[in-house]
Amino acid sequence: MPALHTPTGAIYLTQIFGSVFLAILFLQSGIDKIVDHRGNLEWLKGHFAKSPLAGVVPVLFAALTLLEVIAGALSAIGCLMLLVSGDTTTAFYGAVSSAVALIALFLGQRMAKDYAGAAVLVPYFLLTLATIYLLAQS
Repeated sequence: MPALHTPTGAIYLTQIFGSVFLAILFLQSGIDKIVDHRGNLEWLKGHFAKSPLAGVVPVLFAALTLLEVIAGALSAIGCLMLLVSGDTTTAFYGAVSSAVALIALFLGQRMAKDYAGAAVLVPYFLLTLATIYLLAQS
């Protein structure tokens, strides 16, 4: 572990915090979709009722749930690997899959014409891009 008050230490801390943030974000969201499957699916069917995605909501919901759980799990495991061995590979792929999930969510919000909902995703996406970049620094 590098000295934390150095530029290298700051990158290390940012890698850890970014990975933890993405793990929490996507594990909570993915697990909620599993635990409250019916409620989430019904809400999404209503949300996308007037969009071109209306007929494929159940399939997209399943794909998004899987993507979120994978992104969260890779970020969590990657954070642990970063702490234990300094290896950033798994955390990097967790962040990349997080970016893919956010792009999917952003596309869905835009297709549903929920522009405010799409705008809320932008800071998450920027954090994810920064995390990808910083995880590639090792």
